[in-house]
Amino acid sequence: MEIRELKYFVTVAKNKSFSKAADILHITQPTLSKVVKSLEQQMDVTLFHRSPRKSELTDVGEVVYEHAMKILNLVDELDVVLEDVTQLKKGKIKIGMPPLIGILFFPQMIKGFQEKYPGITIEIDERGANVIKDLVGAGDLDMGFVMLPADTEEFHVIPYTSQQLMLIVNQSNPLAKQETVTMQDLKNESMLLFSQDFTLHDRILQECENAGFTPHIAYESSQWDFISQMVEHNLGIAMFPKAIAEKVNPNAVKAIPIVNPSIPWEIVLIVKKDRYLSHATKSFIQYIAPNYSI
Repeated sequence: MEIRELKYFVTVAKNKSFSKAADILHITQPTLSKVVKSLEQQMDVTLFHRSPRKSELTDVGEVVYEHAMKILNLVDELDVVLEDVTQLKKGKIKIGMPPLIGILFFPQMIKGFQEKYPGITIEIDERGANVIKDLVGAGDLDMGFVMLPADTEEFHVIPYTSQQLMLIVNQSNPLAKQETVTMQDLKNESMLLFSQDFTLHDRILQECENAGFTPHIAYESSQWDFISQMVEHNLGIAMFPKAIAEKVNPNAVKAIPIVNPSIPWEIVLIVKKDRYLSHATKSFIQYIAPNYSI
């Protein structure tokens, strides 16, 4: 069994498709199928339920996938350790970051870091916070910026920033006449939410439930500017962090503080516990949170 075979198998498992995996790996589909078949023969098992539309893992395949990920993560860690030993001032960090956080903080954050560590390359993966938590947990990302809550048993949770959520409504909406709103004020409104990949989606639904109602969800999107445009056309209301709410068009939309209760948007950096931290990763953590120690 070779590391290459495990990488090919894992790529197929993640994409549930031999053709997609072959494109990602830059090899032909017959070559990929041959490698996976060889792996099955070596272990005398069937790893996939194959069909023309998708390839699903068998029960045995699930077990092999779990252990293959552990092996590949250990190999990746070995590469990082060797790089740290030989090139202490260089390295690469893979960071997950929801688009909202990237818009608000990334340019200023990264400018200062790269001035201090010009030899460290940063690769950004823009996803919703729920997806980022899974990717950091699986070892696919070195760290990620997410909205609380985060599992403190699985991750080091490093505070970064906090803001309050604001309601944004069309200027013609009766709520626009108010200086503050409560969650109860929103029970009859159509809501525009971030998609389910975003922790903010779950948080808003929870706050509605806490206020005693189930919201009517008109649309979901991963783009804050699209949601803002929908509010401008009076297609619903939305909730944004204060810094984003301040970017909406004030001629068409009003941003209103939410009170009783106010809803915090708390951003943290998560790093998986019991994982080797490279020199580059430690440098980034120290830059973001100089008083935090892991």
